Amino acid sequence: MKASFTGGEAYQKDFDPAVYLKTYYSFRSSHCQGNEILELNLRSLFKIFTSGGVKGDTLIDIGSGPTIYQLLSACENFKEIIASDYTDRNRQELEKWLKNEPGAFDWTPVVKYVETWLLMIQEKWAEKEDKLRKKVKQVLKCDVSKSNILAPVSLPQADCLLSTLCLEAACKDLNSYRAALKNISSLLKPGGHLVMVIVLKETYYMVGQRRFSCLYLEQESVEEALREAGYDIQCVEVTPNHSKSTFSDFEAVLSLVACKRPA
Repeated sequence: MKASFTGGEAYQKDFDPAVYLKTYYSFRSSHCQGNEILELNLRSLFKIFTSGGVKGDTLIDIGSGPTIYQLLSACENFKEIIASDYTDRNRQELEKWLKNEPGAFDWTPVVKYVETWLLMIQEKWAEKEDKLRKKVKQVLKCDVSKSNILAPVSLPQADCLLSTLCLEAACKDLNSYRAALKNISSLLKPGGHLVMVIVLKETYYMVGQRRFSCLYLEQESVEEALREAGYDIQCVEVTPNHSKSTFSDFEAVLSLVACKRPA
């Protein structure tokens, strides 16, 4: 059954970051069915950020949610990171980890996985976490439906935008998806990079007993929207979903890098 659109009010009211983290990011625990997509996303982002071309001074993460996994590879290539999310509780959960407060979600298993896989044994896990904490300078409210998505804050244009599993959850239809892409692009310098991880052909995902909608996207519609928003696509990778998770119905994950054309 297709989920009715869950907009901003539903996220503020019903999205529980603690349940979301336990469901999708309790790495390698027996109850977690989200490990497959998490491992896939970690590997995709590693390949993108170690390719050498995606780097600079500032990265803005659009729709961070309560997670930090998407920043583990990115933080090696940028001097500062700005995180952002729509819901108050997600931002609070993220701030709790950044401040190393009691009760914060334990990302150590994910950090260890990334570091071991990267063979970066010279860096201790705690040092990696400390590096990321120092590089995240702000956690801001964002609304991708607005022309200035970080209003009332105004920032200089960044060298890179990162968006993982965000716009397809925030947008009701293709028109709003195209508009959101253009809205976030105002934050990016011409010649800067947009890095995205997107679920394809998904209609819903679960957080506890709450069903949240997802915009059904195909690769062709994503690429067309990017071109319309002023991007040249540099690389694309699509990986089919082979997991048997009952928490969502996505068919594949698309990761890409696009470059913003000069005005």
